[in-house]
Amino acid sequence: MQCPFCKAPDTRVVDSRLAEDGTQVRRRRECEACGGRFTTFERAQLAMPNIIKRSGDPEPFSEDKLRRGMESALYKRPVTAEQLDHAIENLKRKLRASSEREVHSQQLGEWVMEELRDLDHVAYVRFASIYRSFEDVNAFREEIERLQTLPSAEERRSQLSLIEESTGNRQSRAGNRKS
Repeated sequence: MQCPFCKAPDTRVVDSRLAEDGTQVRRRRECEACGGRFTTFERAQLAMPNIIKRSGDPEPFSEDKLRRGMESALYKRPVTAEQLDHAIENLKRKLRASSEREVHSQQLGEWVMEELRDLDHVAYVRFASIYRSFEDVNAFREEIERLQTLPSAEERRSQLSLIEESTGNRQSRAGNRKS
């Protein structure tokens, strides 16, 4: 890789490690000509599915458009750029994991609302009001009441760990019976 400082054609890798939950490789490099050090990130280039709009027209997935929509919902809310980046990575992971060539915008909208619900309830209601075309105050009230009945992100994570523990206990008991 070319050195960004002196433009020498060769640099050597000093250190490599996984980053972003194993979806990237972080490489620390050093220029053999000038001794300058810099970091590069390597990520697999995977095709994203097209998004089928409500009109039925397909549109290429746009991370910028997704980010703008989420940023508008998160405007002046206490959510960091890193948290937003992580949510967008989760959404991109879900899109790729669907292994479909096309995903309906309604499905993507539901996934966005799940991510926003975990980040900030106000942002979730803002996004839902536009996404679901709320007509009046009652629609807001119903959505807020529904939101209050759902488990929080922490509760869902703790429930998941309980499920994993009980599955592990069943497997260990089954192993003990075989002995």
